Amino acid sequence: MTEYFISGNPELLDREFIVRSLQSTYWAGERSRDDILKSLEGSICFGTYELGSRQQVGIARVVTDKVTFSWLCDVFVDPGHRKLGLGKRMITHLLADPRLVKTKMYLATKDAHGLYERFGFERLELMRRSSQASRASQATPG
Repeated sequence: MTEYFISGNPELLDREFIVRSLQSTYWAGERSRDDILKSLEGSICFGTYELGSRQQVGIARVVTDKVTFSWLCDVFVDPGHRKLGLGKRMITHLLADPRLVKTKMYLATKDAHGLYERFGFERLELMRRSSQASRASQATPG
């Protein structure tokens, strides 16, 4: 049986695994490689790895100011390693991280509501300003 470990050490991240994995998802499939890599730099990332080989098999990314809010996003487990509780272990690990423990944690998801509700997340209304609106307001003379 394969054993795994979870780490928030950015030096362990397999960037090629992350790009390939996120580009395979419905939520990040249109992101460019460059955008995915830049998003990692501005986030706290947690990887799940096979213990012996250190091959990365999971990722969870948190955008945060480390004081008032954290936004959990890009949670992904390689299909060959699913149904082993690795997603739950990653969430448990990151929720206990000292950099995040005092912040209000948010996420937006189209699925897996039941999983996140087990960790105390509540379904709330969320508003979003689209990137098109942001670009339009920047183009409007003020």
